Amino acid sequence: MKSPKVYFVDTGLLCYLVGLRDAEHAASGPMGGAIFENLVVADLFKTFTHRGEEPALYYWRTAAGSEVDVVIETQDKLIPIEIKQSETPRPEMAREIVNFQRDFEDKAGQGYVIHPGKMTLPLGNGVITLPLAKL
Repeated sequence: MKSPKVYFVDTGLLCYLVGLRDAEHAASGPMGGAIFENLVVADLFKTFTHRGEEPALYYWRTAAGSEVDVVIETQDKLIPIEIKQSETPRPEMAREIVNFQRDFEDKAGQGYVIHPGKMTLPLGNGVITLPLAKL
């Protein structure tokens, strides 16, 4: 990418700075998806930091425009994660993860679609949904 993505560690501060004063307004507005993505990335960052680990979190995008919101680098696998604000996950939400897994073959691990709903279910080969509450 030409320029990196920027995330706020404090999603509440992010909402305040853009003028959003309540959760419903933040979630339903035009920035809802970006705010939810920021929340998930900040939580992942904090989780690794609190474990005393250096967060190895990346954003993946190809020249053709295929992208995965977060890739976690572990010692032996790359874990692709898509972040979707929809509470009802659908198989097409896993499309970019499948592209990533195809491109990285043996190095790619299980993929996840993180969402605000309550369901954990398979979306296809090597991809499952994960509610934010279980992150």
